[in-house]
Amino acid sequence: MTERVLYRSRRRISVVFAAHGAAVGAFATRIPWLQQHLGLSDSTLGLALLAPALGSFGAVPFTSRLVHRFGNPRALTCLLPLWCASLILPALAPNLPALCVALGLFGAASGMMDVLMNAQGVQVEQRLNQPLIAGLHGIWAVGGLVSSGCGALAAGAGMDARLHFAVAAAVLAGIGLLATRRHLLESDPTEARQPPPRFALPPLSTLPIGILGFCAVFAEGASGNWSAVYLSSTAHASEGVAALSYTGLSFTLALARLSSGFVVSRLGPVRTVRLSGGIAALGGTLVVLARTPPVAIAGFALIGTGVAVVLPLSLSAAGRHGGDPSRHIAGVATFTYTSSLLAPSVTGAVADATSLPAAFALVTAFAAGPLFLAGTLAGPGRPPKGGEDAPQRVDLLS
Repeated sequence: MTERVLYRSRRRISVVFAAHGAAVGAFATRIPWLQQHLGLSDSTLGLALLAPALGSFGAVPFTSRLVHRFGNPRALTCLLPLWCASLILPALAPNLPALCVALGLFGAASGMMDVLMNAQGVQVEQRLNQPLIAGLHGIWAVGGLVSSGCGALAAGAGMDARLHFAVAAAVLAGIGLLATRRHLLESDPTEARQPPPRFALPPLSTLPIGILGFCAVFAEGASGNWSAVYLSSTAHASEGVAALSYTGLSFTLALARLSSGFVVSRLGPVRTVRLSGGIAALGGTLVVLARTPPVAIAGFALIGTGVAVVLPLSLSAAGRHGGDPSRHIAGVATFTYTSSLLAPSVTGAVADATSLPAAFALVTAFAAGPLFLAGTLAGPGRPPKGGEDAPQRVDLLS
């Protein structure tokens, strides 16, 4: 395969990452609308927000079998429009049980898309011998940033979320299908092609990396799902301003991931992740203390900065374990979706029993986890181009 085709593959998968981030951003900015529309308490909303991660957790272990049967490109292309359509379902739910079912379907499709697009990214990374995953996740955050900005405008204008989600789903499906129609990569034919189990449990080799990802995703997931509610109820912000909390989180996620090469090339992944844990813990502390919108938004922005590169570096390390990268990535994804499963509901339960600031004290503890777990990235598997200190280049559009 020529280098020109590989660069085209890189551009196309970056579009898929952006579309995925945009769907998540659109949903996150309208969570307060869903809460008010159905009259949900904080604890009930937390229970409902358990459903997307539960759907992902149940669907992700089947992804390796799907890839083996249909191939990554075909599976990705077929699943993408179904996943976009599922974004509309939560806004159409008339009650809490229907909302939970809708969120579960959205989470299942989103989780399988997550594994498929990361496996495709690892394929491109390995064949170009360039570290790309952090940059792809930066593009994901850019998609979330743009979409959350649109969501903030829609919320400020009082747009019905049903219309907002329908427009977003149609646009993202069209863009995604254009990107996936060609130049995606199949798995390396030299890899073992024995069929994986129908329900693939996480390999033990992914356990240390998975725990690291668990901590980062807990902090990111709790912040993404509860930031707008936190600003509305604790920092006394308007709905439009509250939606900007996710915009700030997405902006720093994007900035940190896209500029990760500058830091990683000098510190290496292990020290970078330790530094990230400290920044995230500082941001969590600001959120706990915040009673005004500017301080809370700054805190969420620092959390985004701190957790930004932890998951991409974890997935890249998992994809280098050999064999089918989708299975190892699915293994780490099982841990991270377990974290996503717990983060919104645990945060809501603690908030209902005590307060949202107390709940974010727990989130801060998870945000600090990479300070102590960064050494797991020094395990087996060689990073592309030059080992641990190789620059994380993100020239995705070249």
